Amino acid sequence: MRVLVATDGSKCSRVAVELVARLDWPAASKLYVVEAVPSGVAVFGGPWPPIAPVDTDAIDREIRERAERNLKEAAAELADPSRSVETTIVAGRAADTITSLATQYEVDLIVVGSRGHGTLETMLLGSVSSEVIDHAHVPVLVARGRDIERVVFAWDGSERAERALPMLTEWSLFRETPIEVLSVADAEPPWWVRAGLAGPEVVAEAYHHAAEPSRRQHQELAEEMAARLAAAGLEARASSRVGDPAETIMAFAAAHDASLIVLGTHGRTGLQRLLMGSVARNVVLHARCSILLARSAA
Repeated sequence: MRVLVATDGSKCSRVAVELVARLDWPAASKLYVVEAVPSGVAVFGGPWPPIAPVDTDAIDREIRERAERNLKEAAAELADPSRSVETTIVAGRAADTITSLATQYEVDLIVVGSRGHGTLETMLLGSVSSEVIDHAHVPVLVARGRDIERVVFAWDGSERAERALPMLTEWSLFRETPIEVLSVADAEPPWWVRAGLAGPEVVAEAYHHAAEPSRRQHQELAEEMAARLAAAGLEARASSRVGDPAETIMAFAAAHDASLIVLGTHGRTGLQRLLMGSVARNVVLHARCSILLARSAA
């Protein structure tokens, strides 16, 4: 198995390295530890000023030396006789470098921290991990913890969610890990029903009655997937809930003390949710545990 681990020396990236070091990778796996280093354009928001009162060469040299120390420490922590570790420093934007090298190395997985170093603009537009998720062609693991002991698999029956199944059944990482299969029916009453603006109570009652088939469908979806995982030799249990998918997934994971949420990058969502941001993006931005997002290879 080939894994790209992105680091920048930050606390978040050290969590990612520690998580990778603890996971049960197949024998002969190869870990690529990568750090992207900025140059003048990234450090000052533009090319080196011709009259800048700083030693720009010294700054570039210091940045590279720090990156070399980060990679050396990461490689030492990841070292194991059953796998190989290769380190790389590349000048450029972090997200671009990570996705480009992932393609070049033909990796099976990208691992990133939940946040990294960046400018104020980067923080406002979204973290490096969000950009990697948008553009990567392989699964992405966003690390927020140092272990994977309990997994929540968010399942809605969609094609994209189906892509997570081979990861759960074929990767040795999940061989001994309990999996909670959660399917969420997005059948909460609209605001005008909850606010009592629907007119007679019979309207609200009719709405709830019409939503019941969706609730039953999602329970059946969860049970079917749990059975498929059990047939593959995994410990799996089915659950269903009703509510906003992202909020419900995160609340369920917190209540079950999950250390990882597995989901596709998109699910079955309407136009409003598409405009506001996908379920996956909301979970990535706000969940407190690690996130594994299924992506298909290019």
